[in-house]
Amino acid sequence: MEGMAGQKSTLTWAVHISVALLVALWLFPTVGLLVSSFRTAEQISNSGWWSAFSAQKGQLPAIRISGEEHEDGGLYVIDGNLFGSAETTLSAWGTSSREPEAYEPDTEVELKDGWTISVAKSGDFRLTAPQSFEGERLPRVFATATTPPEFTLQNYKNVLFGTTAGAGVGQAFLNTLTVAIPATVIPILVAAFAAYALAWMEFPGRALLIAAVVALLVVPLQLALIPLLQLHNAIGIGKGYLGVWLAHTGFGLPLAIYLLRNYMVGLPKDIIENARVDGASDFQIFTKIVLPLSFPALASFAIFQFLWTWNDLLVALVFLGTDDDRLVLTARLVNLMGSRGGQWEILATSAFVSIVVPLIVFFAMQKYLVRGLLAGSVK
Repeated sequence: MEGMAGQKSTLTWAVHISVALLVALWLFPTVGLLVSSFRTAEQISNSGWWSAFSAQKGQLPAIRISGEEHEDGGLYVIDGNLFGSAETTLSAWGTSSREPEAYEPDTEVELKDGWTISVAKSGDFRLTAPQSFEGERLPRVFATATTPPEFTLQNYKNVLFGTTAGAGVGQAFLNTLTVAIPATVIPILVAAFAAYALAWMEFPGRALLIAAVVALLVVPLQLALIPLLQLHNAIGIGKGYLGVWLAHTGFGLPLAIYLLRNYMVGLPKDIIENARVDGASDFQIFTKIVLPLSFPALASFAIFQFLWTWNDLLVALVFLGTDDDRLVLTARLVNLMGSRGGQWEILATSAFVSIVVPLIVFFAMQKYLVRGLLAGSVK
């Protein structure tokens, strides 16, 4: 007995460690995506998301000197601040990309034709010359500085409401909702009726239908995409929301019927028989008894179907096309990867927007998930 107890304790620890590792593997990238979505492009390119809450030292992009000139002691002067209003501390600077850290702060450097420039630790600069700067190309400054943590909502503004071609995903977000909600509700409605019939109604061929449902679970949907699209074109549906709803309904029905039927067949038989003795019809039994008791299984399938339709790319591209006004979020993200691969702040924000709704749905209904998955496994 002591050996069995020790073995059980070891297995419990192994399970806990495995679960903790799985949670960490999922949580760290998600948190990193969230933090990166609020950071500026410069900070994303200079440091990782884990350092976002601390001051960061790094080389900033080259800054072109600019400003209004004025005369001071016979010299023409342009002064200002390299960093604007940001609380940034300069540690080194230079005027050449080959030597970006050539000078210390407050060092005065001679340039061409009697020009001089100095940059203070605060970023204040002073450029002087014996002649006017008009028509001249002003120098660039390469600064290495320590910048404070900086977060912005501008990324979300650009992504959700931006008008720049390819940057905004607001319309794609609405398109995805338009696809996902009906494509989740319709299979549940159809499968619930079918599952009740297969579980509690006697009719010839019921066993064959159950076997056919199980067999359809292993059929790859890729085999049916082109024939189904050809059928839609032949009957006049074409590419549109109706076509993608019907496609998702057809692909989701086998799992829905199988899951709901296993749950319904495990309901107490006495309740169904007593309702029939009291004169209830099959429709009344289904709507007033079976359907309320089957809510965990319905919620479990709703989670799977919603996540599948929300994250789908292939079916949406086949049955909706590639027009900008009908692109879903996954297709928009693919376009962003191609057209804006260097703008990580846009990609991070768009990616996080695409997972917010699935996260809300999952955490709101997770208590029903295990109960629905275990449907029919025990008596």
